[in-house]
Amino acid sequence: MKIEDVKSLFLKYKEARLHNRYITHKHIEPLLNAIGEKAEVLTIGQSVLNNPIYGIKVGNGSKRILLWSQMHGNESTTTKALFDLLNTLLDANSKLNDVLQACTLYMIPILNPDGAQAYTRINANSVDLNRDAQNLTQPESQVLRTVFNTFRPHFCFNLHGQRTIFGAGNTCKSATVSFLAPAQDEACTVTSNRKVAMEVIGVMNNALQEVIPNQVGVYDDSFNINCVGDTFQHENIPTILFEAGHFENDYEREVTRELIYISYIASLEYISKNDVRGEHYESYMTIPENEKCFYDIIIRNAKVNNDSNLKTCDIAIQFQERLKEGRVEFIPKVEKIENLENFYGHKEIDANGHNVLDINNKMVDMNYENVFVIINNDKIALLTK
Repeated sequence: MKIEDVKSLFLKYKEARLHNRYITHKHIEPLLNAIGEKAEVLTIGQSVLNNPIYGIKVGNGSKRILLWSQMHGNESTTTKALFDLLNTLLDANSKLNDVLQACTLYMIPILNPDGAQAYTRINANSVDLNRDAQNLTQPESQVLRTVFNTFRPHFCFNLHGQRTIFGAGNTCKSATVSFLAPAQDEACTVTSNRKVAMEVIGVMNNALQEVIPNQVGVYDDSFNINCVGDTFQHENIPTILFEAGHFENDYEREVTRELIYISYIASLEYISKNDVRGEHYESYMTIPENEKCFYDIIIRNAKVNNDSNLKTCDIAIQFQERLKEGRVEFIPKVEKIENLENFYGHKEIDANGHNVLDINNKMVDMNYENVFVIINNDKIALLTK
């Protein structure tokens, strides 16, 4: 399918009732209740706080694909895109009937409902579920493992969101979408199983390059058997990590949401129409590895005290995500004051050798939090509305 056609589908089927960064059961349960007989909606377990964990099965094909999102409760972009995808699949006029005939999809839209409610990475027992794949100490981990064992997927899509700090390589290009074919052994061997995952990632990368050239990255493939993706890959099921990242001024991740949707469509169409054997994995190797080279804001050429002989330096500001009255707010916080010539800011401000002052007209210091600074008597907003 041409990229223009996929973008048109997104505009038509985007789930308007899901928006912003805070996505919980309160937001998805009305959507699940409205599905009716178009798909099978299941309660597949309960969280630490006894919240239900839902599964959605759609399609009747022989190729089985397991997708789960919000394993980390504060990573909601891929959940929004899952419902955009679901709306598309459930309309017989969407031109995706081939996917449903070839594939059966099992979606778990919010694996960690307690973390989603609290807008935290961890679950209610303060456990990172993505480090619990072996011990299975948490009910949410046990639910995913049970579905994996019973559904017996041919592909696993591990759906996450990443911070704004990553570049696609050490460049001024943000890693807006990232992928990984996780390692399945300590040597990070490029096995036949990983090659299958790499081939599918290559297809998604090709699609995304038409929209966000040079803004796709991959994570390093260091092996950790406690991670879910590594465990499933270790068990010879091709597993793909999706990471929804930052696009310029898109802190609500609505542009990235569309890019994840494009990735879903590209991968599902490819899997449905091809016997993926990993023979065409090489393009994966050309995707740059993510580098931690970004801050949300860098103030350049700032004077840090009143000594006229002191050289200027840079001030790095990172947004802190905080839940307030059902909405995620972004609070700018000073993270570093030093030479940052090897880093980039999603927004850059030139202080031109002036002092950078806080709300009390004092020099900004580490951990200063506010939505503005004062430079040369001008009040400079750090957040763009």
